[in-house]
Amino acid sequence: MDQPPSGPNAGIAAGQAEQHRTAFLLRRLWADWVSPYRGRILLITLCTILVGAASSGYAFVIRWIFDALEKKDADFLVLAPVLIVAVTATKGFASLAQILLTNGVTSHVEANMQAALYNSMIDADLHQSAEEAPASLTQRFSSDFAVIREALTRLVTVVFRDIAIVIGSVASMLWNDWQLTLVAVAIVPLAGQPIASLGRKLRRVARTTQERLGQMAADVLESLAAARIAKTYQMEPYLKRRAADGFEAVRRLRVKAANQRARLEPLLEVGGGVAVAAVLAIIGWRITRGESSIGQFVAFLTALLIAAQPIRSVGNINVLVQEAMASLERFYRLADRTPTIVDAPSARPLALSGGEIAFADVGFSYGEAAPALADVSFIAAAGRTTALVGRSGSGKSTLMSLVPRLYDVDAGSVLIDGQDVRDVTIASLRGAIAFVSQDNVLFDDTVAANIAFGREGADEAAVKAAAASAFAHDFIMALPEGYETRIGTGGSRLSGGQRQRLALARAFLRDAPILLLDEATSALDAESEAAIQAALAELMVGRTVLVIAHRLSTIRQADCIVVLDQGRVAEMGSHDELVERDGLYAGFARMQFAGM
Repeated sequence: MDQPPSGPNAGIAAGQAEQHRTAFLLRRLWADWVSPYRGRILLITLCTILVGAASSGYAFVIRWIFDALEKKDADFLVLAPVLIVAVTATKGFASLAQILLTNGVTSHVEANMQAALYNSMIDADLHQSAEEAPASLTQRFSSDFAVIREALTRLVTVVFRDIAIVIGSVASMLWNDWQLTLVAVAIVPLAGQPIASLGRKLRRVARTTQERLGQMAADVLESLAAARIAKTYQMEPYLKRRAADGFEAVRRLRVKAANQRARLEPLLEVGGGVAVAAVLAIIGWRITRGESSIGQFVAFLTALLIAAQPIRSVGNINVLVQEAMASLERFYRLADRTPTIVDAPSARPLALSGGEIAFADVGFSYGEAAPALADVSFIAAAGRTTALVGRSGSGKSTLMSLVPRLYDVDAGSVLIDGQDVRDVTIASLRGAIAFVSQDNVLFDDTVAANIAFGREGADEAAVKAAAASAFAHDFIMALPEGYETRIGTGGSRLSGGQRQRLALARAFLRDAPILLLDEATSALDAESEAAIQAALAELMVGRTVLVIAHRLSTIRQADCIVVLDQGRVAEMGSHDELVERDGLYAGFARMQFAGM
């Protein structure tokens, strides 16, 4: 079997692989995001050519001026100021146009890439979303895109312009003295290999830094969200130490990257110094022999000095590009994810006749973990209420998540009116379902907007009717701006019961034939719960309802109660039937109803 290269060959192979990967990513960046703006890119290129031509024009004008001084050509000396103004004006206005056009292109590219990344995150399956902390994902929209935007701007604004300046300057140098030009150009590649090596190292450091920044953001957000429990348990010192460790890790990585970048400056400085020294030595020798004029010398040196700064910029850009490649790799790793829960090629809209839900030998597990469900079979009758009961971790929420295909079964099938949910379109399936979870997801928006999340395009009257059905209208009207009151991040300006009632209002607004309730009344006080239960009883009429509730008092009237234990169906029946059997459910009932 072939062995991977080692020693110097390993370094060469790694460098070549990195170059190929960089070239691939740059081609893809162009094809996917930059090429739609090729018209503006062409204008930027034209401006770049003007900047390069104007920059190299300095050397020509200076040589003509010195030659005119030697010849005492008064006519040309009068024209010289006009030429200098023309050259500087051309360069100045061309540079401004290039910057404005570049800013427009890069801002569009960044916004389009951010939208694509966001869409990918929203479309991802739940198991894909769980692979990385939300704070780490959102961090990519700031730090990663900042690096990509900077690199893209520098590539278009600086590199194109500087390359044009270098080309123009070299052309001027060749026109003045082609032999000296060869001497100067021969020295530049000597710094190429060290620059490339530094770039590869920085790319690895940048990749690690971005990942560590994401973890740090996740840790900070997690700590702030846990402020109440942290203070209660006096865990502030632990959280401070953990955060300090994260900050220190990022600091070390940033220092490492800064030190790597700092090593580039001496290489470029020494290379430029050697080139200028060699030119001075040779041309000085020529002038003493009468083989070169002072005008030729000044023009050549001017062109060389004009080219020096752009050459340094091009050398520095490799560092920035390598850092951007690390961010671009992270971008494509997420943007390229393909959801696995999609419509089958032959999927058809769900044809509802009653809304019966059947679980047939269902098996499911989260990755490599032990099965969460095994051989689960039962029927939730159409237009009836079926309750799921069991200890925490018995599989209740997992079972409910399979109905709208938030996950797909590993074995068996879930059927609605005899149709496998995998054989119908996702849009029609989820359009037939209303879902209220114990985890109220509310947005930092108005009350009306949060309720309307249940049905896109709902009018004001429908929103208010849904709120009234959820017994939320009165407290909403007591808010400072009524339905237009912003409720803060996650509904932080509302109480737990108020947040729950807004979530229930969404379900009323949805008005779907299948209703999934996962601890829907868990955050309500006794008075509110009684009112909501009455409203829910009315909402449940004629609908197929799956309900999870730890408080058995809320499900005593369910048509069927399915008791789950360790991912399997332990028993089924009505409340009275299950109590009479004296099984697992009867034990739950005795614990909850004791003393009542």
